[in-house]
Amino acid sequence: MVTELDSEKSVLRDLGDGLVVRRAVPADKDALVELNAGIFREPSDAPNAEIAAWTRDLMKGTHPTVGPDDILVVEDTHARRLVSTVSVISQVWSYDGIEFGVGRPELVATLPEYRNKGLVRAQFEQFHKWSAERGEWVQAITGIPYYYRRFGYEMALSLDGGRTGYKVHVPRLNEGMSEPFNIRPATLADIPFLSGLYNTRYSRSMVSAVRDEKLWRYDLEGREEASVCRRVFLVIETPEGNPVGFIAHPSKLWGSALVCLEYELTNGILWAAATPSVVRYLAKTGESYWERDGRKGSAFGEFSFMLGLEHPVYHAFSSNLPHTFDPYAWYIRVANLAGFLRLISPVLEQRLAGSVLAGYTGDLKLNLYQVGLTLKLEKGRIADIVHWKPSSEERGHAAFPDLTFLHLLFGHRDLTDLRYAFPDCRVTSDVVRELLSILFPKRPSQVWP
Repeated sequence: MVTELDSEKSVLRDLGDGLVVRRAVPADKDALVELNAGIFREPSDAPNAEIAAWTRDLMKGTHPTVGPDDILVVEDTHARRLVSTVSVISQVWSYDGIEFGVGRPELVATLPEYRNKGLVRAQFEQFHKWSAERGEWVQAITGIPYYYRRFGYEMALSLDGGRTGYKVHVPRLNEGMSEPFNIRPATLADIPFLSGLYNTRYSRSMVSAVRDEKLWRYDLEGREEASVCRRVFLVIETPEGNPVGFIAHPSKLWGSALVCLEYELTNGILWAAATPSVVRYLAKTGESYWERDGRKGSAFGEFSFMLGLEHPVYHAFSSNLPHTFDPYAWYIRVANLAGFLRLISPVLEQRLAGSVLAGYTGDLKLNLYQVGLTLKLEKGRIADIVHWKPSSEERGHAAFPDLTFLHLLFGHRDLTDLRYAFPDCRVTSDVVRELLSILFPKRPSQVWP
């Protein structure tokens, strides 16, 4: 474990009964790996080697934004053991071109005998404090159903979703024909090409993750082979060796399928022309993974594109992708909603300028039931955003219960969706309905996790 002095130096909060919240230190690595690998597994399985590898990666200090100091642990000082943990990953995301900081809690784990003691809540309170100090406007996590609602999160941003095909849908290469596109492993020299295509891919997404060269290098060379987060990156080339696209997939099967997690082509390359080569590659690689891992039963027979709600390949290859799987959702937290709206106000103003309400002047009073916000618009510009207190005398122009406004803000649902699901979500006029629909349209997003 750690020395008493090290532990005392890193203690952030004393929870009583020998339990303390502190930062991890390098000496915690083995105990933290054991904790995470033991929690993230099925009861009958061995410790999760993929989670163990991810934990080791984060503890090395080589990740561009994470080291031991960014990992919270709860130590039982009486038993001299780690009993709970939350890893804190900082990212930069973009909202239609406006960049903002995001705090990502991950690897949230507690030993069964220490649950229901408020340990995760205490760590999330510390994480939220850190995130605010770092200037991160949003906190986001991909997590189990319902749980993170308890800490002020709402499932308000689309996560994944995609299409699946089967062995019968793999196009055959006619006898005597050579593969029209070759697929090779990406190298560090490919980073400018990958980055440019990535930016093209995510220009179609309202919310996206911003990736710099350090992140690309880490993904290509920095992760352990076994890490659950490791991706295999490949460049699509013409027979002459000209790069025209890229794909990425895990280094193992997910269930019985090999899943393509990224796919983009340069302008001028038809999706319908390149995709058969990509699918043949996925099928061949999936079969090799099946054999490598000693899978029993019938042979490999599925390939999937997990690329969000919308992607060109879904249309270009639709008849060969018969199964659709629905997206899950990101948990989103925005503690300072007025501040975030001010940050993205250039986007809101741009949306308004291209609409039937261009040049609009007036107040838009949003009733969030516990609090209220007024967007003061002057000739199509957001002059100010101020707080007000809803009451029976002042109910505002539109009302959103609990955290449902986040669905509208992040393009996850539109007013029709929200009003259907929540009777106490309301608008007072056609003008308000139109204004909200213009400012906060329903838009697809896919965020690299």
